[in-house]
Amino acid sequence: MKRILPLLLFLFCLFSSIAQPNIQLVEIASNFVKPVDIAHARDARLFIVEQRGRIQIINEQGERLPEAFLNIENKIGSSAGERGLLGLTFHPNYADNGFFYVNYTRTNGATRIARFTTSLNNPNIADPNSEVVLLTIDQPFGNHNGGGIKFGADGYLYIGMGDGGSGGDPQNNSQNDNSLLGKMLRLDVDNGEPYAIPEDNPFVNTTTIRNEIWATGLRNPWRFSFDRTTQDLWIADVGQNSWEEVSFQPSTSEGGENYGWRCKEGFENFSPNDCATNELLIEPIHVYRTGGPDGASITGGFVYRGSTSPALVGHYIYGDYVSQKIWSLSSNDTNEWTNQELLNSGIRISTFGEDESGELYVAGHSQGKIFQIMGDPISAVNNIPSLEYFTVSPNPFHNNLKITLSKKNQIPIQLSIYNWNGQIIYETSIKGSGEYHHEMDLKGYASGVYYVALLQQGKRAVQKVVKQ
Repeated sequence: MKRILPLLLFLFCLFSSIAQPNIQLVEIASNFVKPVDIAHARDARLFIVEQRGRIQIINEQGERLPEAFLNIENKIGSSAGERGLLGLTFHPNYADNGFFYVNYTRTNGATRIARFTTSLNNPNIADPNSEVVLLTIDQPFGNHNGGGIKFGADGYLYIGMGDGGSGGDPQNNSQNDNSLLGKMLRLDVDNGEPYAIPEDNPFVNTTTIRNEIWATGLRNPWRFSFDRTTQDLWIADVGQNSWEEVSFQPSTSEGGENYGWRCKEGFENFSPNDCATNELLIEPIHVYRTGGPDGASITGGFVYRGSTSPALVGHYIYGDYVSQKIWSLSSNDTNEWTNQELLNSGIRISTFGEDESGELYVAGHSQGKIFQIMGDPISAVNNIPSLEYFTVSPNPFHNNLKITLSKKNQIPIQLSIYNWNGQIIYETSIKGSGEYHHEMDLKGYASGVYYVALLQQGKRAVQKVVKQ
């Protein structure tokens, strides 16, 4: 699964004429136990976080390694419900220092933010005894632990904390300035012992508000992410009884936002007396009804910035654990938001993940599977005037694939075959005119989706085929 070469520029042209992107899920690995996070270490590997307390690796060749990267099951009291090993991120200078950070619940239920170090002798194995604890935050109840942990482009570590659980935030932690629950935290892990407060944190000069706080008013931010191009922050907040929310923080923010819980749920009042009358609440950019046809537990995703699915570029891709639906959220030039349903996935969507090149992945929690999200370009397109016909057969195929076309002029045509990951597996030039027949033996290639593409003087033709 080495993600090296993108699909040809023809996909940009093909997709640009489609109003709504279509996607498919391509399974890349299975047999995981409750996967809840997907991360990369700025290389071609994918790291899969299992809720039970293990981190597994899918290597550059798409193979799942037999030995876990990290096993801290002994530190986790339970992986049931919303507890367990919940989040993973790698230090921006990981290649030099080997540091990575995890978010997990301890045997007593408290949230722990900790740093571990990769073995000096084996990049695929971490040292379980290298733990350095940054933060321990007591949890009054077993749910709403948050779990997200990521570095921003500023080099600081962001941590998404839930409100402490139960229902309705009975302790009003989200609006309590002395509690780290129900907040987005921001830490400088390169200074201080075990961390320092960034000098530009919004409450750094106050004694009545915890200085680690970057934003308040969150219920259970089950997955947040940064747009790798714009650095905007996207937060998906799981609702109480009425509304699932997507909140947006522009990269120009100086922090200090209050996202409303428990004063509000979505756009509606929930417990308005919990907020000061002069408090400026930041409303979500999108909501959907909890318990309705769209689902009941939002799972935040990423803004797509990859190259193999051009129609998705700039779209925020997210889903719902209960309804199993996946949507895209995008804005136009006037900042009007459009939400589009892309797929009913058929999996319990526990997390999305991004690889080093910006391609997106999604995990099926109960299925124990990891899928890549792929734009489904078109089953067949032909806009090369010099072609009378272009067929690929059989489709689906097992081993042998036959390409037939009738070429009307002498201008060469470039024939390329791509796998689902955008890699060229075959390439040749077709010269002359008249009938062209070519049969290939693809026995050694994996089952899945492939694209047969023709290119001639800027004109393109594409056929999608499936190898069984």
